[in-house]
Amino acid sequence: MNSMNRSAGRMVVVSNRLPFVVEKDGRQGWRLVPGSGGLVSALLPTLKDRGGVWIGWPGAVQEEAAARRVLNRSGDQSGYRLVPVMLSADDIEKFYLGFSNEIIWPLFHDLQSMCNFDPGYWQSYVAVNRKYAMAVRGAARPADFVWVHDYHLMLLGRELRRLRLQNRMAFFLHIPFPPPDIFFKLPWRQELVWALLEFDLIGFQTWRDRHNFLQCLEVLAPQASFSGRSQVMSIRLGGRTVRLGHFPISVDFAALEHAAGQESVLWEVERLQEVLHHRQLILGLDRLDYTKGILNRLQAFQYALEHSPSLQDRVTLVQVVVPSRGDIPRYHELRLRIEQTVSRINGQYTRPGSWVPIHYLYRNLSPTELSAFYRAAGIALVTPLKDGMNLVAKEYCACSLEEDCVLILSEFAGAAAQLHHWALTVNPYDVKGVADAIARACRMDLAERHRRMRPMRRSIRRHDIFWWLDLFLHAAFRRDLDDFPVDAKPLREGSVTRQVRRRRR
Repeated sequence: MNSMNRSAGRMVVVSNRLPFVVEKDGRQGWRLVPGSGGLVSALLPTLKDRGGVWIGWPGAVQEEAAARRVLNRSGDQSGYRLVPVMLSADDIEKFYLGFSNEIIWPLFHDLQSMCNFDPGYWQSYVAVNRKYAMAVRGAARPADFVWVHDYHLMLLGRELRRLRLQNRMAFFLHIPFPPPDIFFKLPWRQELVWALLEFDLIGFQTWRDRHNFLQCLEVLAPQASFSGRSQVMSIRLGGRTVRLGHFPISVDFAALEHAAGQESVLWEVERLQEVLHHRQLILGLDRLDYTKGILNRLQAFQYALEHSPSLQDRVTLVQVVVPSRGDIPRYHELRLRIEQTVSRINGQYTRPGSWVPIHYLYRNLSPTELSAFYRAAGIALVTPLKDGMNLVAKEYCACSLEEDCVLILSEFAGAAAQLHHWALTVNPYDVKGVADAIARACRMDLAERHRRMRPMRRSIRRHDIFWWLDLFLHAAFRRDLDDFPVDAKPLREGSVTRQVRRRRR
């Protein structure tokens, strides 16, 4: 595909945060702490291979000049540039904690009662998106492809067009997009939708998210005309064509599988099994957030212990909560409620010196610990109230090397669209239904476990993060969208990730 070769320009990635955080190092002054996740693992090798720019916030840094120096040094060594967007304390308070996480985050997760529609938040959101736009204009060349990520920067397309940037631009939303009856509660709904329409390609996680967006367009942009029924469709509006598609993001399957087989991980698995006296381990792993359904899950586990007494002293739930936004009162309250619920259940069912039903960890895990928990857990409870994708489900499957594990998955996680044929799908609000799924998973024989896990792993292996990246870029640059393949194979000519895969081998 010739439009993706080097002569077509670089890739300019724009996200709220850079893939590195600049931190003070007492011995050496400043250092870069790398980020994690599928997006970083896919895009950084791509930028290194092709050259490019990543624009974002480097974290709370007091000395801007020092931060720029360490980022410039890293860029010189890696082959791509890291361009910081510096945010003030007021920006963080109103743009990030305010509009992004007190309005868009709860609203797009169907929790509109938790929204705080403060007009000052909107003004800050506009101002910060303009600040990012200035950074993009200063870094981008005319032939570059600008790829903007996630809900923090939904106005960026509009701001860039106002700066007369004519580059090809795309946007990918990592969280769900709500249906009209929820989205229309947003006072700035019209501005937001029209700003998104300034991109050449808008990507969503699932067909349902794209469908919700289209339903909103029918009301907010009735003059738009639609064509195409494939994974990517076109919108004609005001003489422009905008592409809409759904692209389920994934994980670096090969890297996860390799890490799970390391000897250090096996030692940690053996240690965990000994500590838990070789009981069946059920794993819950979530960032601290009210959308993850942790309290509902704990209630379901208690219901399972009460109504399936045979599970008592046979299973242990390990609930890992990764700290997040702990300085926000609502998150602090959620943490306290989780800890109180764990304490109450353990107080009711613990058998001193023998069995504690729930082991609760509130901390980050090292890569070795994470792989070990995935390997040791015979059952994973991935039951968010709503999620754009939820990569924990896919990471768990990638680490199930023996293919003898059971995934219990919320039907409201984006991953359910891909994995529902083989996972035990549940409604996270249905306490009894989740409890029944736990009991069923505990009783499931090895043959059925294999029948379920093997095809899940095949599907995730085939549709990994590099497949996702190729699919998105295919949609951005392909001229003809007729019969755009749902299961597109990696691009053959000029594929961005083809070289990356070769280099990884």
